[in-house]
Amino acid sequence: MGIVKISDELHEELRKASDVMCRSINAQAEYWMKIGMLAQANPELSFNEIVQMQLRAAQVELPVLVVQSS
Repeated sequence: MGIVKISDELHEELRKASDVMCRSINAQAEYWMKIGMLAQANPELSFNEIVQMQLRAAQVELPVLVVQSS
């Protein structure tokens, strides 16, 4: 494991996001870096497509949701 220096402002945003996502600050930073790296390498993919591909690669069963009109 290494140390990455970031601005105080970004650290504060990481702290807030990690609270919402129930992750440690380090886990949230790693998540953002991984998604950002994948997005940069695959600019044609949306965020949701990247996440779905990662879930499938981990063999997570993805349920299909059906939206019912009112």
